[in-house]
Amino acid sequence: MIWLQGILASEWLLLIWALLAALLIQLVYFWFIFVRLAFYNAGKRPVQENREPVSIIICAKNEYHNLVRFLPVILEQDYPEYEVVVVNDASDDDTFYLLREFSEKYSRLNVVNIHQNLNFFKGKKFPLSIGIRSAKYDTVLLTDADCYPTGSKWIESMQSALTGKTEIVLGYGAYSVQPGILNKLIRFDTLFVAMQYMSFAITGMPYMGVGRNLLYRKDLFFKAGGFMRHYKISSGDDDLFINEVAKSSNTRIQPAAEAVTFSKPKQTFGSWFRQKRRHLTTGGFYRFGHKFALGLYSFSQLAFFGMLIALAVMGVDWMLLTGIFLLRLLTQLIIVKKSMIKLGEKNFLLLVPFFEVFLMITNLLLGFAGLFSRKTQW
Repeated sequence: MIWLQGILASEWLLLIWALLAALLIQLVYFWFIFVRLAFYNAGKRPVQENREPVSIIICAKNEYHNLVRFLPVILEQDYPEYEVVVVNDASDDDTFYLLREFSEKYSRLNVVNIHQNLNFFKGKKFPLSIGIRSAKYDTVLLTDADCYPTGSKWIESMQSALTGKTEIVLGYGAYSVQPGILNKLIRFDTLFVAMQYMSFAITGMPYMGVGRNLLYRKDLFFKAGGFMRHYKISSGDDDLFINEVAKSSNTRIQPAAEAVTFSKPKQTFGSWFRQKRRHLTTGGFYRFGHKFALGLYSFSQLAFFGMLIALAVMGVDWMLLTGIFLLRLLTQLIIVKKSMIKLGEKNFLLLVPFFEVFLMITNLLLGFAGLFSRKTQW
């Protein structure tokens, strides 16, 4: 039995070292990457006397109820010169009549009606391309029909980050606060995605943005050939396009409270799962360096919890394992809390460890499911 105990002891030692390696990788991500957003300070930007005109682009397909509520908020922004281009993508509700009514009231509204289903692209790439081509200004600011800004300074705040050689500004697209555990889960997931893409952008490695709140130069879109390189993919009008054109020299983030937009979150786990699965399909088309960096974090995260559980089952000293777990947990809570403050999120900090494990398993399952399912929807 002595030889058996020796083998088990050596396996324990290897697993402990592997656990510590996974912990080290996780701590590097938290303290060298995610910390960039948590403690981000853009400094005081000079007041722009000549603020550039902006074209806001919104694609709408059967979005009457959202447009009637949120479009006036965007049309009444406190900004000297801007237009709002709404592309009505063959809606069969009353969107056409609502937009015609708004056009009579708001001179800055430019409506583009697509009367037939001529969408040769998958998803909303075709109507969005039409909207960008119809924009009369060089700076385009994208959002969705179900989104609304926090106040009247949204355009000004996003445009203020467009300085020097900057061509892309990554904003935060939050979800509105509602009762229930699903809402908290969705908001944590959204926060953590922002912690990743904003922190990587600050480190000089931008890889995605969110179409709910994204600003870039129109000529950048044309130089890249629009969405032609990934037109067969249903999503990716925001993250794959940014992955293609963003560089350390031309991309900035704008996490200011005035720059945040809100949208309505999914109301059921089923609809949220479908949304998650659609978003996860684009990750495989990122550049290799981006996939490696994101994959390493996910792999080390999975390895950390997997080996922690395995060692606990094997009876390794619980005080050692508890200390390792608490070290990572304390680090995580500090960075997440600071990021929540930075982006205006609240009321789910103590649920973060549970949400993290749930999302880790969910993303793994949805990733496997995505290998066998390819659905296209607007």
